[in-house]
Amino acid sequence: MRIVILNGPNLNLLGRREPAIYGTRSMEQVLLDIQHAYPELHIAYHQSNHEGDLVDNIQFAYGVFDGIVINPGAYTHTSIAILDALKAVDIPAVEVHISDVSSREDFRQISYVRNACFKTICGKGTDGYLEAIDALIEKVK
Repeated sequence: MRIVILNGPNLNLLGRREPAIYGTRSMEQVLLDIQHAYPELHIAYHQSNHEGDLVDNIQFAYGVFDGIVINPGAYTHTSIAILDALKAVDIPAVEVHISDVSSREDFRQISYVRNACFKTICGKGTDGYLEAIDALIEKVK
């Protein structure tokens, strides 16, 4: 099984960025945990602060990957382009948010991306990525 993890803006600062909200683990540490937990899977990773780059990576996933784990960061609340790309490729996708966005600012209550994902995981910290992969494995079976 081939899964791509896509992270949006500011997630390159994971581990340093607002640790009270996002924790102290870097994405490199999270990816090592994922590789250790799922040695049989091919996991690719891409992070970008640019919306179009994320759209390009979603489009590239077509015919290459069996599932997408996406944490679009702030683009969750603004990007119809990411929503449309996810719908266009029709690859099972899980939306992940490290924090519990439902208990944060009003604008974080809106998720365009959610409309193209079969599951959303919020507030589980970086363990949400592992839960998302488990959900994809079950979905693709």
